Amino acid sequence: MKVLVTVKEVAEADDDFAIEGTDIAEGDLEYDLNEWDDYAVEAAVQLAEAGIADEVVTVTVGPERAEETIRMALAKGADRAVRVWDDAFEEGFSDVAAKVSTIEAVVEAEDPDLVLGGVQAADTGFGATGVALAERIGFEHAAVVNDLEVDADAGVAHVHRELEGGVEELTDVDLPAVLTVQTGLNEPRYASLRGIRQAQRKEIDAKDLGDLGVTAGDVESALDITSMYEPESESDAEMIEGDAGEVAGRLAELLRDKGVSA
Repeated sequence: MKVLVTVKEVAEADDDFAIEGTDIAEGDLEYDLNEWDDYAVEAAVQLAEAGIADEVVTVTVGPERAEETIRMALAKGADRAVRVWDDAFEEGFSDVAAKVSTIEAVVEAEDPDLVLGGVQAADTGFGATGVALAERIGFEHAAVVNDLEVDADAGVAHVHRELEGGVEELTDVDLPAVLTVQTGLNEPRYASLRGIRQAQRKEIDAKDLGDLGVTAGDVESALDITSMYEPESESDAEMIEGDAGEVAGRLAELLRDKGVSA
């Protein structure tokens, strides 16, 4: 049984950041493995440790810089990784449809029995990639999975899902399937020093669209970012400055104006 895990490198901005064009300045960003995808990697590795999965492969759509993040997934137990990047992504690689078209080609090449991914990404928060991928490739799908058991012999995944309004659902999903997982599904492990060293020798298969038989037109983005700016904020808060007497006097004045009395 082969498990394919979709992983994403996400960017987190500093508290103070600058905007350059339609993006946050590169120097104000720090990159890491998407939190939800970390749980998906752990789930796949646990399936391998239990003898259910024969191979765990990760796939990401990202530039060469993302290999450092991918190696963390390899250090935690994934067997190998596929990284896809192409100049065609420069203007629209955040577009869900473009990503799905790319990952679809990887799924076709890898032929996995199970695709795992995080239910959403920390940067965009769309929560649409897994659902759209399942629809495109014709796999069964379940989202917001917070407990998982796989019966490979029966070709079934027993999943527990957290739904709106506190409703919990137990359901069986026939394999092959796409499952998007919630935080709390497991306890993601830390990458050991030995695992980090071993990850340096594991394969990262870098591909472009041509390698996958995908054209630039297939990943043309319908998303057009026209501008980025910090939203203006309005507040009635007043910062009171001065010594203790001045602050106390101004505070008493404000309280009287608000009708607050002893």
